[in-house]
Amino acid sequence: MAISFDLIPPRTRVTQNGDGAAQDVSASPTRTFLCTLVISDQIEQESLDVSIWGSADGQEWGKQPLLKIPQSFYRGHVKQVLDLTARTETKYIRARWELNRWGRVAPTPMFVIGLHLDEVPAFAHSGPAAKGSSAD
Repeated sequence: MAISFDLIPPRTRVTQNGDGAAQDVSASPTRTFLCTLVISDQIEQESLDVSIWGSADGQEWGKQPLLKIPQSFYRGHVKQVLDLTARTETKYIRARWELNRWGRVAPTPMFVIGLHLDEVPAFAHSGPAAKGSSAD
């Protein structure tokens, strides 16, 4: 059964930079995930940067993210693939978000977001297609 979970729960209102809870992904056989960022509300003149960080122990998160989702300004969905197959030491992942506001009206940025991950199932390997025989 494929793993499915939220790194940021749906409809989470964020008004400052932050980190999500750690998620153990060590049980994933494929270590590949489809990440879907959903922005359901925002105000004008602001940006959102979301990244996914990895850790071997759930304590040390390194200096570079595993994945940076493209910077967002508006409502909508953004999908990207997180492939951990070459990062066998990574047992935990978590989301980090950074907000930037340059508007004049409200000084506090605000986004309503969610980040969902679905494990990409392993593909069955089938050899070359069998050639059909022809009757003469």
